[in-house]
Amino acid sequence: MTVETVQSFFLWLQQSHGINLTIGYDDWDRAQFLDGLWMTVKLSVLSVFFSLIVGITGAWAQGSPFLLLRTVVGMFVTFFRNTPPLVQLYFFFFALGSVLRIQTETGMSVPMISGFTWAVISLSLFAGALNTEIFRSGIEAVPESTVEAAEALGFTRFQSYWYVVLPLALRVSLPSLGTNLVNLVKTTTLAYAIAVPELLYSAAQIWSQQLNVREMMTVLLLTYILLVAILVWIMGRWEKALRIPGYGG
Repeated sequence: MTVETVQSFFLWLQQSHGINLTIGYDDWDRAQFLDGLWMTVKLSVLSVFFSLIVGITGAWAQGSPFLLLRTVVGMFVTFFRNTPPLVQLYFFFFALGSVLRIQTETGMSVPMISGFTWAVISLSLFAGALNTEIFRSGIEAVPESTVEAAEALGFTRFQSYWYVVLPLALRVSLPSLGTNLVNLVKTTTLAYAIAVPELLYSAAQIWSQQLNVREMMTVLLLTYILLVAILVWIMGRWEKALRIPGYGG
């Protein structure tokens, strides 16, 4: 099947049935949509990666013997769990972004950090706070005798956490972790609010020009279903690979 055949099919849909899927026959709209899809994929992957780092680090800090560190982490988790992610995104982009500016060679003041980077930071911290609690509950499910055995073998607190506690806690936490990461991928649509050209932004640009809201909203919905299905499949494979018979359900 050639490109011309595909384009002819979508043109036939538009002319015969009024189904105006311009991304099928218009090169500009298709490129715009694919750029938005790629931006969403990048935003999702980076946010998932950094949120896992935040969650693992935060869960470790919550078990720290230092009260100040535990208090700081507790305040971080409380703040990001109890405020809307859109408000957090606006705070980073408009409040902090208006302060963090640099002068160009021409004397213009420009943002030091791009909207895409702020979106990654905001979403990573938001999901990371939830991941912190997810990993903490997993750590609490690890038998104390296991930790004592690691300490008896001469492991330091960090070594016990990294080599013994965390791998076991991860197996317990994976179902809840998967739910949070799926929510994170869906939350990436909020980047639209600060003009990050992700999938929703690109689709909105297309339907505002072509007046094909019904078609683009359908494509948008199906695309997000596909993205989430891929993530769920990956998490399912990961859970099966880490499963220990008789442990964690």
